[in-house]
Amino acid sequence: MTSPPKHPNRLIHETSPYLRQHAYNPVDWYPWGPEALAKARAEDKPILLSIGYSACHWCHVMERECFENEAIAALMNAHFVNIKVDREERPDLDHLYQSVVQLMTGQGGWPLTVFLTPEQEPFYGGTYFPPDDRYGRPGFPRVLRAVAEAYRQRRGDIAASVQQIREGPCSGCRRLPLRGKPPSPRSFWRRLRGGCSARWTPCTEALAASPSFPTPPTSSSCCATGTAAATSAFSTW
Repeated sequence: MTSPPKHPNRLIHETSPYLRQHAYNPVDWYPWGPEALAKARAEDKPILLSIGYSACHWCHVMERECFENEAIAALMNAHFVNIKVDREERPDLDHLYQSVVQLMTGQGGWPLTVFLTPEQEPFYGGTYFPPDDRYGRPGFPRVLRAVAEAYRQRRGDIAASVQQIREGPCSGCRRLPLRGKPPSPRSFWRRLRGGCSARWTPCTEALAASPSFPTPPTSSSCCATGTAAATSAFSTW
């Protein structure tokens, strides 16, 4: 017996085939625009921004594993304003937030997953997240709960993350030009290695300075530079 069709979300009205593909997800998706941004500000909720495109293999994998999962969608809907963007339709947004995640983590790609304040400032980012802990990555439900808890109860840590992105090794991320090149990899990694060495303490394997919750952007970057304490802490986050 064929299941009755699900009620579509707002993406059913979009022209992008990629966005319309997500129209029957149980996630309460919004397209990027005034309605979603106003909702985030009015409800004081963080934005979960997901950017992908039709030919992206891992975008389809994450949709199947996470966005079609009723339990994961319920977490997303309860704690975030969820925005879906087609990178081919909005290359400006993709370039901006891809540059941020690349500078924070040392890698990028799609699907791009970025958590923003209601003012659209990124404070946490990554690419593909599995539905449970695997591939050395935290499961998406664990990420959602951790980010929601931090935003709700440790707002100062969120503000510190935003400030670090503005003024730390990723200085200028928030206002990156839509066209242009990020800092050279050599100069970026040299600055980042110095920052990681100062902020990680081998005895506690935790960040010595705010934010006090382990931020995967910083943790991932330290792992990439070979900081042993960071690698250990990230693996148990």
